[in-house]
Amino acid sequence: MLAVSHDEPALRWVEAPTPVPGEGEVRIAVRATAVNRADLLQRRGLYPPPPGASPILGLECAGVLDAIGPGVSGVAVGDRVAALLSGGGYAERVVVPVGQLLPLPDGLAFEEAAALPEALCTVWMCLDLARARPGERWLVHAAASGIGTMALMAARELGLRTFALASADKLDRCRALGAEEVADRRGDWVAAVKAWAPQGVDLVLDPIAGESLARDQQVLGVGGRVVVIGLMGGASSTLDAGRLLVKRQQVLGTVLRSRDDADKARIVAGVLRDLWPAVVAGRLHPVVDTVFPIEEAEAAHARVSSDRTVGKVVLRVG
Repeated sequence: MLAVSHDEPALRWVEAPTPVPGEGEVRIAVRATAVNRADLLQRRGLYPPPPGASPILGLECAGVLDAIGPGVSGVAVGDRVAALLSGGGYAERVVVPVGQLLPLPDGLAFEEAAALPEALCTVWMCLDLARARPGERWLVHAAASGIGTMALMAARELGLRTFALASADKLDRCRALGAEEVADRRGDWVAAVKAWAPQGVDLVLDPIAGESLARDQQVLGVGGRVVVIGLMGGASSTLDAGRLLVKRQQVLGTVLRSRDDADKARIVAGVLRDLWPAVVAGRLHPVVDTVFPIEEAEAAHARVSSDRTVGKVVLRVG
């Protein structure tokens, strides 16, 4: 098969061994995959794949099942699927545990479907960890990102109220996706959030960390929860321990890629139960910024690095 190699400074579309599905696994003929910031970090040697995972970039894909491993039931060769991956999506073929598949509804294009698994699973994982409840107020950082746009739509579906932080030129898009209120992430958003939620927000989705955690605390209400999913602002943060105790605040950290197969299957099952019906009905859909052919993966990475995107950058395979 062909796959993207990142062993050299430039990404190259080269020959690679074709994977064979093992016990409990299936193989997907990939039609599209999506670019995540984790891919950019992996290229730089800052985010290695978990033990046993494919070293090829790519944490999600969509395509057609073309081989079924031993012990697998309930699916068949030819099924249209999307999948949450630990790696390997930038290729013509990828192997994945059957528990990480999402069955595609008719009419959903592969390029759209490829933008769903990582964002949907991350959003569901965060809401599950934080024990989110309908009616709660949710502050979403980086709300124009792939995960951020999905968080806004999922919140609308599940009855949560959202405040979106993004750059000024993207705020109208955030409103259109369901944000009740918005603010420029570079401005005095603490005052804006406090005006929207005088008693404080219940939840914060934070892929920034660093200095933003201290400001998260300022807008978090009694019993509020911050879920940290990234370190774009740095790994070191200063917390107000007094505020943490008096307001019974919680700072929760979580990551998706390094979880074991059983836990990923649990998360995918949660997505299928709580959010996938809205995907099938067309109420929940991925926001695709740009589609590149896989041979132009380098340009796709440059697009993600530019911070001008709204939603996901997708790579078309074949």
